[in-house]
Amino acid sequence: MAIDINHCYSTPPKPRAYVLPALIPGTVGSIVAPGGTGKSMFAVELAHYVASGADLLGLGGQQHTGRVAYLSAEDGVDMLHERLHAIGQNLTCVQRETCAEQLTIEDLTKHSPNLFEQRWLDAVERLATGTRLLFLDTLRSFHGGDENDGSQMSVLIGSLRALAARTGCAIVFLHHTNKAATLAGQGDIQQAGRGSSVLTDNIRWQSFLAGMTPAEARTYNVDTDQRGYFVRFGLSKQNYGRLYDDRWFRRREDDGVLVPTDFATNSITRKGTAKKTVNDNDDF
Repeated sequence: MAIDINHCYSTPPKPRAYVLPALIPGTVGSIVAPGGTGKSMFAVELAHYVASGADLLGLGGQQHTGRVAYLSAEDGVDMLHERLHAIGQNLTCVQRETCAEQLTIEDLTKHSPNLFEQRWLDAVERLATGTRLLFLDTLRSFHGGDENDGSQMSVLIGSLRALAARTGCAIVFLHHTNKAATLAGQGDIQQAGRGSSVLTDNIRWQSFLAGMTPAEARTYNVDTDQRGYFVRFGLSKQNYGRLYDDRWFRRREDDGVLVPTDFATNSITRKGTAKKTVNDNDDF
């Protein structure tokens, strides 16, 4: 579609209605983290946030709610039940009712979804139509290609980008960090994702969950035996919106729900220096 340049010159652009911090509708993003960090629970909490405005993670901002779909090809119905039950204990009756109407979660562990097949792309597009946010958990479980093959991953991400653009749905896939980044404690860098760099370069938004390092534990006076419960969330790649400060969360021991932890400040910068967050109600 050709752009009407004179129209662009003379007409103010539409205000951005962010789906998540710095993530706009109709684009593709990812959550990158090592296995066992809590990224699936985190994503399900995000799903509740967008579906009902239930801000269990303390993200803030002006939230536009809408339909959310979560496709799990890694964890089955029993684990999903546990997560939903745990989250549900923190919701109001109204929030529960809203999420029951607005949130769709499907267990695909008994199938072999392959987004290189048109029938699977068509099925995902039908679900994305009229939906504000769609999660794929995890990307590795939704294709039969070689994640180190840039050509194959270009086709895969290209298909997801076109699908997102056609439907206006933001698509976020969960992805694992590579071994080198995990061992070096560098899960917060752009190059942390496993496989081809296309999986980062060809999307518009990449976030991360990183476990607390021994040095960070010393900085924030966290006991060694408690360090594994803390994770840091941030954006390692963003193409839109204001810069977003990293935030700390603690996994509750009894149910695994992630809750905000401020260490006496509202957020933490990449280098571990305390920094205040400026709330902006117009966008993230």
